[in-house]
Amino acid sequence: MNIILLSGGSGKRLWPLSNDIRSKQFIKIFKTADGYESMVQRVYRQITEVDKDASVTIATSKTQVSAIHNQLGDSVGVCVEPCRRDTFPAIALATAYLHDVKGVGPDEPVVVCPVDPYVNNDYFEALKQLSDLAEKGGANLSLMGIEPTYPSEKYGYIIPESAGSVSPVRTFKEKPDAKTAEQYIAQGALWNGGVFAYRLGYVLDRAHELIDFTDHQDLFNKYETLNKISFDYAVVEHESKIQVMRFAGQWKDMGTWNTLTEAMEEPKIGKAILNDACENVHVLNELDVPVLCMGLKDVVVSASPEGILVSDKEQSSYIKPFVDKIDQQIMFAEKSWGSFRVLDVEDESLTIKITLNPGHRMNYHSHARRDEVWTVISGRGYAIVDGVKTTVQAGDVVKMPAGSRHTIVADTELKVMEVQLGRDISVHDKEKFPFPEV
Repeated sequence: MNIILLSGGSGKRLWPLSNDIRSKQFIKIFKTADGYESMVQRVYRQITEVDKDASVTIATSKTQVSAIHNQLGDSVGVCVEPCRRDTFPAIALATAYLHDVKGVGPDEPVVVCPVDPYVNNDYFEALKQLSDLAEKGGANLSLMGIEPTYPSEKYGYIIPESAGSVSPVRTFKEKPDAKTAEQYIAQGALWNGGVFAYRLGYVLDRAHELIDFTDHQDLFNKYETLNKISFDYAVVEHESKIQVMRFAGQWKDMGTWNTLTEAMEEPKIGKAILNDACENVHVLNELDVPVLCMGLKDVVVSASPEGILVSDKEQSSYIKPFVDKIDQQIMFAEKSWGSFRVLDVEDESLTIKITLNPGHRMNYHSHARRDEVWTVISGRGYAIVDGVKTTVQAGDVVKMPAGSRHTIVADTELKVMEVQLGRDISVHDKEKFPFPEV
């Protein structure tokens, strides 16, 4: 099974745990035997449990690549979008990637689905059936329709021709009001969960009709010039041979704090105390200080280096315009080598706490307009400064003047305090170099 997982979004609806580079799919809220996993980790695990031979490609923007590799490892397939151009360009690029980079043939089926549904394994069993439908070629597009549990205003609707498990599609409807949604459901309508399958050659041909490109690399180079257009508008609305397969299993869109907390097994993650007078209260705390809640009802509390949210659960759905008014630098990010957290910002200094995963390293790089100082808090590894290798452990200090080339490598988990010093501290002040042989 060839699966394209669409991983996008700016993460504003789940602020402060999400931001422009850490979208909701990377928040670790699902309890496991040894900690917590994120939506993308959960979905990836479920796919491999259902089909150990599945070929998974994650279509994402370049700002999310580090977080994906951090959580899923370096072996996962990633199709990088140079910028955001909506779902049709993203799917066209990923389809070309499958064909030109992974060698998937034009008659092979491809399944596209979001990276963040809250589902059980039967959902992915259904994806295998959808893939089989696409391979048989009875229709150019095979969609999964979710059997609605209530008249939702948040989803588009698919109106099938019949009530069978697989049916031709009569028409599509945009997101309705609640009353109209009731009418759609009475007609046997299904929620459009954004899942569809096709033979690779079908979408590749459609992409060539709408975009002038030769192969994946050429499309990548031209990506910024493409118009923003959804897959529905570019492909679905112009296709008459479409079928839909019903899915009646558990399915939730985890797009708001209200729906996200419904999936939490416990009322708190992180340091938190809730007294007995609290009712339907959830706390997600990424800070090292405790949160105490007393006598609250229907409230979500979320704390991270980005900020603190205290909200009625229903009101939390309307968070986006308020978050749009917040203008500050990213305070936490996952990288391919680990993560960092900003601790202090001054006019001429920036202090961050770095965690490197065992066996990982930073790029070999330099900064033109700032000095840096590393103080090792815990762990073991080695630093390289201008080609000189030095073993480091807790208590060691490494100084890097502006212009010096440097990196640090973790033998064990390595925690480092980094102080950046200069009048013009910027994330853009960075030049990368090949890793040295020392």
